[in-house]
Amino acid sequence: MRDYKSLSHTRWDCKYHIVFIPKKRQKLIYGAIRKHLGETFHELAKRKGVVIEEGHLMKHHVHICLSIPPKFAVANVVGYLKGKSAISIAKNFRGRQRNKPSVLLHCREA
Repeated sequence: MRDYKSLSHTRWDCKYHIVFIPKKRQKLIYGAIRKHLGETFHELAKRKGVVIEEGHLMKHHVHICLSIPPKFAVANVVGYLKGKSAISIAKNFRGRQRNKPSVLLHCREA
């Protein structure tokens, strides 16, 4: 028998197979980025209450089997995972400063 999870008024077992593919199937997922992505996906899934049942990071795509509670839309969870992981990669590996607050210096003439 399946191991159903439950919320206050429902019993559920919703699993989805998701595949992410970078633009033009560029082979970008290797080395330190691969390790960082694995940790990031687990942390982000935990924040949403989603369980990663199984996952594989290939050089040019990602396979993830997610167990998503019915109170969340699948598209919202996938958008959250993709968006936040892309921001994390940009901050740590691409040297982007866009999401960090910048210090503005104002000069006054006396």
